[in-house]
Amino acid sequence: MAEDERRIALLIDADNAPAAKVDVILAEVARHGAANVRRAYGDWKSPNLKPWEATLHEYAIRPIQQFAYSKGKNASDMAMVIDAMDLLYAGTLDAFAIVSSDADFTPLVMRILTEGLKVYGFGQRKTPEPFVNACSQFTFVEGLGQEPDTPDQSSLKPVPSNKLRGDARLVLMLRNAVDAAAGDDGWAHLGPVGSQIGNQASFDPRNYGYRKLTDLIDAIDLFDVKRQDKVVLVRDKRKS
Repeated sequence: MAEDERRIALLIDADNAPAAKVDVILAEVARHGAANVRRAYGDWKSPNLKPWEATLHEYAIRPIQQFAYSKGKNASDMAMVIDAMDLLYAGTLDAFAIVSSDADFTPLVMRILTEGLKVYGFGQRKTPEPFVNACSQFTFVEGLGQEPDTPDQSSLKPVPSNKLRGDARLVLMLRNAVDAAAGDDGWAHLGPVGSQIGNQASFDPRNYGYRKLTDLIDAIDLFDVKRQDKVVLVRDKRKS
C-alpha cells in the first residue's frame, strides 16, 4: 500500500498538546497517509481548552467530551485509550498518530506496535523519554512550522557536533544502521540507512535541530559522505 493511501487515526490529548501546532502536525501526518479519524479528548467546559475551539472546526477534528469524575484523575486519558483499542480491534487502520506529552500513553503505543501498526508521536520537548522512544517516530512540536528568522530560535538551534558525538545512543543507532545497510565496500545508501534507523528506534533528525538525516550525519562527523548526482552514500570513518 502506498503511503498516501494509509489510513491513520489522529488522537489528540488536548490537555497536553498545543492547539497552535495542529496545522503543522496534520501536515506531518499527511506525509505518512490520510488522517481518516480525527479526535481530540478533554473536558471542553474547561477554560484551559478555550484555544482549541476554532481549531476543532477548522480542521474537522471531533471533540470527545470527558468529564473529570474524580479530582486528580485524568479521565480524558482513559477515554482516549479505550477509543484507541476499539479502533485497533476494528482492523480498518494502518497507523496511529498520538499527540500528547504524557508518558501514560507508553503502554498503549507498545500495544499498538505489537499488531504491526506504526505509531507517530507528537509532543513537546518535556515529553518523557519512555513515550518518545516507544513510538515508531516521535517529533517535537516546537520545531515544526518554524522558519529560521522567527523569534523562537531556542528549539531550532542544531545540537553541536561534540554533543552529538557524546550521545552514545545516537552514535550506536547511526553506526548500526550504516553497518546493516552497507555493502562489502562499507558504503551504504542513505535511503536504506534511514529505514534501518526507523526499524531500530523512534527518530527524527529535527529533534536534534537538523532538517534532514544527511545534515545530521554531516554534523556528527563520524561518517564519510559521498554524493553522486542525487545519490548519497555514507561509510563509517573507522572503516575508511
